[in-house]
Amino acid sequence: MERNKLCNSSQDAEVRKGPWTIEEDMILINYIANHGEGVWNTLAKSAGLKRTGKSCRLRWLNYLRPDVRRGNITAEEELLIVELHAKWGNRWSKIAKHLPGRTDNEIKNYWRTRIQKHIKQAENLQGQTSEVNDQASSSQASGMAEPMDVYSPPLYQRTMEPIQVPLPTPESNETFWSMEDIWSMQLFNGD
Repeated sequence: MERNKLCNSSQDAEVRKGPWTIEEDMILINYIANHGEGVWNTLAKSAGLKRTGKSCRLRWLNYLRPDVRRGNITAEEELLIVELHAKWGNRWSKIAKHLPGRTDNEIKNYWRTRIQKHIKQAENLQGQTSEVNDQASSSQASGMAEPMDVYSPPLYQRTMEPIQVPLPTPESNETFWSMEDIWSMQLFNGD
């Protein structure tokens, strides 16, 4: 039993942690190109990487895989993320299946750093507006003078009607509509 603990601790000492090097990335890419994905712990040892199988799997899936899309998330993708999050909650893998090339980790990070902050800010602003309105109505009820120069921006609560726009088919060699095109059509329709 003691001997197993010593073996495991000496193996753990050889495991490399920290940022991946370009050489390690190339070893992993070449190994997977030649042998394919498999049991990640075995792959890590067979490739000669001093990394854990989990580390190799995450590096491949989130950064090195050829079909991973890197870069800014588009407005269309953001809209889809918000829509699917409202439907499924924090089921990032399920949401990622609807965004080709995007990883569940990337979507989760985007949600937590960008969208969730905007939602909280909007809720805080709405809460502050309703507090001011509540204070104004309570001061009127108690016979106190109404506070001067209190401005509450009007809440924009319009439900959007779906737009009937013929979308081009991939066979027609036409370009697809962008979100900017759709928004401008909505504005030109006088809505």
